[in-house]
Amino acid sequence: MAITNSNLSGSQHPDSHQPELIALPSREISAQQLGILRQLQPGQRIRIIQRVRVGARKWNTETLGTFRSINYLATGVTTERVPEDDIIVPMVHFCKDNNELSSVAIDENSEIALV
Repeated sequence: MAITNSNLSGSQHPDSHQPELIALPSREISAQQLGILRQLQPGQRIRIIQRVRVGARKWNTETLGTFRSINYLATGVTTERVPEDDIIVPMVHFCKDNNELSSVAIDENSEIALV
């Protein structure tokens, strides 16, 4: 589930490589997961588990890697609307053990743990 600009507060310093993690609605990401996201530092080992559902089928995916950064993907809509309707998605960027650079969108079906 995505979040909208109207639910966000916080800012990013223009010279910062790491954006300030903004407050997310509790129904989107748990307080525990938000705490973990706030303490992540580049170079830390992380495990990302995402619950996937397609129709009635559900399964978990898991990957390990080294945390690189977090930022936000702001997606627009195809029609002209007010900025509050934009969708903001937290993105975690990491390097897998095979040196592949990867990124994952974080939502209420995601779990990140320090390894």
